Amino acid sequence: MAQQERAIRTRQVILQGAAEVFDEFGYDAASIKQILARVQVTKGALYFHFPSKEALARGVMQEQTLHLRLAQNASKLQQLVDVTMAVAHALPGDAMLRAGVRLALERGSVDFTDSNPLLAWADVCGGLVEEAKAQGETLPQVDAKETAELVVGCFNGIQSFSQVVSGMADLERRISILWQHLLPCVATPSTLARLDTAPGRGARALLPPEDGGSELFQ
Repeated sequence: MAQQERAIRTRQVILQGAAEVFDEFGYDAASIKQILARVQVTKGALYFHFPSKEALARGVMQEQTLHLRLAQNASKLQQLVDVTMAVAHALPGDAMLRAGVRLALERGSVDFTDSNPLLAWADVCGGLVEEAKAQGETLPQVDAKETAELVVGCFNGIQSFSQVVSGMADLERRISILWQHLLPCVATPSTLARLDTAPGRGARALLPPEDGGSELFQ
């Protein structure tokens, strides 16, 4: 059991170090040598868990939101808002999350389309819009897939702009503004009046891992 726990810890250390390197340099410029220097494990230990740089990158993309837990909400439009606000809150200080986003957006020497978290995010958001529509929270003309893809696309454009102008320090405020513009075209007036899109919403929606909740993109 102790050996298994040590292996799990080593794997997490490697993933965290790899995330920091991918976040700083991107996939193509990052090297196994840089990652080894960051994590201070042997090459054998790294290759035991991840046989290649590509496997490491895929591991980071799979891991990026597993540590984030979101409080459930009866309003599925509020849940949709909470997903984006939680990511906006966590992203500036979370290298694992930032690396996953960078790997998902880059078009380098490896095609990560088959495991791209942006597609999973769009699926989750689409499901939430479908549930919101079934509960009567949305306007009749709202298309769940189109809305979800618009949200994910806008979020990633805004986070890129925020990175340039403020190092993501203003990301929550900018995503809050996005919802102020978007929700009147999506939510019924009675639902709109109840939704919380304030910049601090992400911190309130996130739960400590030990408190349960759901994984962010489940």
